[in-house]
Amino acid sequence: MHTDDFRRLFVGFVMVDTLVAMRWLERKWHVVVEKKLTEFEDEPFGEIVVHGGNDISDEAYSDGTEERMKLVTKVVFLLNIMKVGDRACLFASILVTVDIPEGITSIGYDSFVGCSSLKYITFPKSLTSIGKGCFAYCSSLVFVDLLHTNVQELGQCAFYNCTSLREMKVPDSLQAFGSNVFYNCSELVPSHIDVSEEYDSDLESVEESDEERVDVTSEVIAHLRSLQS
Repeated sequence: MHTDDFRRLFVGFVMVDTLVAMRWLERKWHVVVEKKLTEFEDEPFGEIVVHGGNDISDEAYSDGTEERMKLVTKVVFLLNIMKVGDRACLFASILVTVDIPEGITSIGYDSFVGCSSLKYITFPKSLTSIGKGCFAYCSSLVFVDLLHTNVQELGQCAFYNCTSLREMKVPDSLQAFGSNVFYNCSELVPSHIDVSEEYDSDLESVEESDEERVDVTSEVIAHLRSLQS
């Protein structure tokens, strides 16, 4: 039988990947493992990001975080958090897979912008909102399945310039969305839905000689739902 002192000592000598696997052992191990992982949350740790739900400020990115993110191959989310923080994995350009755990309800602003190698995302049922610009420029993303989630809102430009996105499933709970959610996602829609025009949501008026631009986000979502019915 392992004592608490043994567990605390043991986790100090194992790699982060091993710690992540150990989270699913009995609760006595889970407690010490999570505590150890929190020590890495704000520290550079090779190719792994340990994320505890915190936002990353603009100032942090001017302090070398962007260069470190370019080396990241894996993100580990601490258990019992409710949000993927703003800019959590911004510019993690070689990150391929993201598994967002159950209990997280929102994904923050610009969380995965520029993750150009990202192909596979697992979303939890608990998810209710995807923030502004969240997956913009994820140019390798092909398929997004939100059907089993409780997503109610997609932020402005959420999937902006996801040029390889071909299939997306959306839940009935989705009711609110910003503009340009699917800008330049031409593989996702038939040719008669023009996603190449960027809609200026701040435009208060247009000249009579100009052709009025209309955001097609609602049209895209209606198309996606028609494929599910």
